[in-house]
Amino acid sequence: MENKNILKSEKIVKISWEKIQSEMKEKFGKDIYESWLRKISFEEEFNNYILLSVTTRFIRDWITSRYLDQILVIVRSYKSDIGRIELSLNEENKNELKKVNYKTNNVSNNVSFIKDYVFQYNRIDPNKTFENFITGSSNKLAFEASKKVLQKNTNYNPLYVYGGVGMGKTHLLNAIGLKLKEESKVMLISAERFMYQFVKSIKSNEMVKFKDYFRNSDVFLIDDIQFMNGKEAMQEEFFHTFNALLDKGSQIIISGDRPPNKLTRIQERIKSRFSGGLVIDIQPPDFDLRYKIIKSKIDELKNYNSNEINITEEIQLFLSKEIKNSIRELVGALNRIVSFSRIYNKIPNISETKIILKDLLNFSENKVTVDLIQSLVCKFFKISKTEMLSSRRSRYLVRPRQTAIYLTKLLTSKSLPEIGRDFSNRDHTTVIHSIKTIETLKKNDTELCNNIDTLKNQILYNNQNNEI
Repeated sequence: MENKNILKSEKIVKISWEKIQSEMKEKFGKDIYESWLRKISFEEEFNNYILLSVTTRFIRDWITSRYLDQILVIVRSYKSDIGRIELSLNEENKNELKKVNYKTNNVSNNVSFIKDYVFQYNRIDPNKTFENFITGSSNKLAFEASKKVLQKNTNYNPLYVYGGVGMGKTHLLNAIGLKLKEESKVMLISAERFMYQFVKSIKSNEMVKFKDYFRNSDVFLIDDIQFMNGKEAMQEEFFHTFNALLDKGSQIIISGDRPPNKLTRIQERIKSRFSGGLVIDIQPPDFDLRYKIIKSKIDELKNYNSNEINITEEIQLFLSKEIKNSIRELVGALNRIVSFSRIYNKIPNISETKIILKDLLNFSENKVTVDLIQSLVCKFFKISKTEMLSSRRSRYLVRPRQTAIYLTKLLTSKSLPEIGRDFSNRDHTTVIHSIKTIETLKKNDTELCNNIDTLKNQILYNNQNNEI
């Protein structure tokens, strides 16, 4: 009888997503609910958290920054054991598939290829368009070249766009895909995802299907090509896919973080093919462009919420002047200021703004390297770098090693395999385990959180002379 009662009580406390939806509608209002919150799908409930999903990164980021904390309060009113909400992307957007079926036969044929096989990773975001791409002297040429690709008589094939992290490369690729998918079979995929599908096809003995699908597109857009480095078998397949697409007259657009001749561990013949097209770079945004972006994002926020707290002109100019590293960091900085304003119901002054953005300010002047991270972590934990990079598994070495790996992932743009190589050629699964271990420990270990914050500030500001 006791076990039955336990089972009954477990059933009673299972949350009802329908009730939560009703309460969200009442709390946030019909307009916000219909525009944003109705798009959330309930996936699964776990012991101490629930998994929700949305269909695009834009919706996920918007809900996370504005509503997720309040949604968690509503959820916890029904079940106090829920400590957090995980918001993931649901790539299989069934509503989009239904819309596709109602289009004309010509358009339906153009997207059937995606629907049948690659819809799960064909990530064209309807929010990244040419219309909302803000241009300046640093990205004007890349923008115009991308629009030229829409003309079928262009000779820009392949078009290779490169630039640093957060400069708008993915936005341009997405905008091209959005325009051309109405009349052509479009494939937009990251190099990392291409690699995943390649390995998966080999394991399932479906390479013929892999070749057919990837060589069937009229427009092939591949993002972050630098992640293909060192993977010889995949590069071989990509080389033949690239040639097959050119032979059939398909348009190819590629993005990377560096020019073709600077790509490391990429076959020379592939780099030669890239260099044979139009190669254009996106420079870091100048002050005028950064200011235009800040203005545009603030206007966008006001359009979604007329009651949004206004950000002063002084802060707008400060952000435009100080956050130089990338557009993504600039927008992230603005989001922090907006969140501060909403939480405390006040506009921060310049001093408070500097505190809020302390890890971003002057970041570009102190380039973070793996060697710097390893040196500072070793100094902090009073061990030698040789000990940390060794294969020994003593507890006093494992935690510093995991901390250094975690900070490398957090503060650099290196991939998991690259991080593994920088830590004495460790496997990427070891890197994943280290990152997850630190993330788990941080939830309950205040001392570890303080240590990581201290190390992070030292790394970002290069304060190697400070006492720890």
